[in-house]
Amino acid sequence: MENKKLKELAVRTASGVVMLLLFIGALVWSKWSAGALFAVILIGGLLEFYRLCRKKGVQPMSSVGVATSLAIFALAFAVFLQWGSPATETTARVVLGALLYTMLIVPTTFVCELWRKSATPIANIATTFMGIIYVALPMAMLLYIPQMLVGKWSAWAMLAFVSIIWINDICAYLVGVSIGKHRLCERISPKKSWEGFFGGLIGAVGFAVLFGHLFGGNLVVWGGLGLVAALAGVAGDLIESLIKREVDVKDSGSMMPGHGGFLDRFDALFLATPFALFYLIVMSLS
Repeated sequence: MENKKLKELAVRTASGVVMLLLFIGALVWSKWSAGALFAVILIGGLLEFYRLCRKKGVQPMSSVGVATSLAIFALAFAVFLQWGSPATETTARVVLGALLYTMLIVPTTFVCELWRKSATPIANIATTFMGIIYVALPMAMLLYIPQMLVGKWSAWAMLAFVSIIWINDICAYLVGVSIGKHRLCERISPKKSWEGFFGGLIGAVGFAVLFGHLFGGNLVVWGGLGLVAALAGVAGDLIESLIKREVDVKDSGSMMPGHGGFLDRFDALFLATPFALFYLIVMSLS
């Protein structure tokens, strides 16, 4: 049994290192590789969400959801590429086309359901759009986090933001297994504790301030970002646990040995990104 645990730990560690290197490499290589990375996470997370929905007897329209999500992401990416420079005619056409497509897909989804002969048409439509809102929109918003933090695209600023979320998770785990006694939300995630929650919060804020110092930014703004990202990240983790508990699965998928699926790895990021972007926009206006 001990050997089995050590083997699982070794596999988990090795695959985690590989994922981290690929993640950093894609961010640093270029804007296009970063966009490709986010698109892969988007598609993987969306397909896993729809797969979980099917386990409850609901039939979301996966092809419609993926096509709409990619259109939204293409729109966001086109604007992202032109950040800080005058928009070109080509970019304007791409943005307009993606916007019109997204607007048309809503009534089209309702029409498509007429011919599916499903017993759960309302749930099918609802879960199709829920996947888009839950996964696609946050990944499109994620493109703009560095611009709001440091005024321009920066792979390292992006990595700092994502690291804040990961650090929150790591610190929460370490504190939780060490001194955790009071359950945070036992009905949904029995292993999470209030001690771990506050440990993660302190770690996230502390490292956020450190990152702010390294980037020469406003330490109060960076500290606030750490707080917002950590709080929303915990909620994101609990939400995914709630979904998995309803469909009675341990992992959302098998994207990577020892780490589960896309939703398992990026659930906190999906919820933290909208709140973080809103926070940064508000702070930029103050």
